[in-house]
Amino acid sequence: MQSIISVSGLTKTYASGFQALKRVDLEIRKGEIFALLGPNGAGKTTLISIICGIVNASDGTVTVAGHDIRRDYRTTRAMIGLVPQELTTDAFESVWNTVSFSRGLFGKPADPRHIEDVLRSLSLWDKKNNRIMTLSGGMKRRVLIAKALSHEPQILFLDEPTAGVDVELRQAMWEVVRKLRESGVTIILTTHYIEEAEQMADRIGVINRGELILVEDKVELMCKLGRKQLTLQLHDPLDAIPARLAEYGLTLASGGAELVYSYDTQGERTGITTLLSELRDAGIRLKDLNTTQTSLEDIFVSLVREPA
Repeated sequence: MQSIISVSGLTKTYASGFQALKRVDLEIRKGEIFALLGPNGAGKTTLISIICGIVNASDGTVTVAGHDIRRDYRTTRAMIGLVPQELTTDAFESVWNTVSFSRGLFGKPADPRHIEDVLRSLSLWDKKNNRIMTLSGGMKRRVLIAKALSHEPQILFLDEPTAGVDVELRQAMWEVVRKLRESGVTIILTTHYIEEAEQMADRIGVINRGELILVEDKVELMCKLGRKQLTLQLHDPLDAIPARLAEYGLTLASGGAELVYSYDTQGERTGITTLLSELRDAGIRLKDLNTTQTSLEDIFVSLVREPA
């Protein structure tokens, strides 16, 4: 798939000596939803800010649709919409004027129909004449998204877009994101709600201490790093696991009423059939069984966990 953003050897060192990014290489595919995950201070916002032309890199190159972000600043910036973390906007202006003004900043002619469509899609139409200062935090967040969409960008950066937004509104926002992707807009998001990345993203990138430590298709990532657990509910609780079952690495749970078996989803054999046969031969009767799989959050935590 064609790349719309190419990042090569990107480094950022601040005057204090802090190195926020360390030779980051990244390709963003046209029309995808790419989720960038990382703990606080990992470099997510710095990376986004450089691509958007807000912060200057110390070294490396970034191109947007083949245009260098330094040489062709106006061209690349006009292709990008950014929804920042901070709720910064003109508190005394109306929603309509704020969003319309943002469109004009990019040299776009007035288009009331487009502004109306954006406001309606974000459930802001009935607030169009309200001053920003009168809106709730969630409403202000939606205004930021509307401003970012006002000039019809090809790429949309969402930096923690649903922070402080209730669950219902969050779901509505993600429906808007899906529709944008369907229209061809490339979406790059950072989020602390990892379940959103698991639900929405096509690919996942994990950044930690300024280094991009992993970029993978979401499905492949879940298969490679995910593990499944088989929980066996026992008819009669066990005090200890029989020695003959030691090779399976079983653990007792729920006061001996359950056996838990972990297995690799990519292995040629799960070993479940043999395990069940061994349990039967050992006289261990089962009441029920169920399986669970490692979540994206589990994988993320394991990737960024501090070494012991």
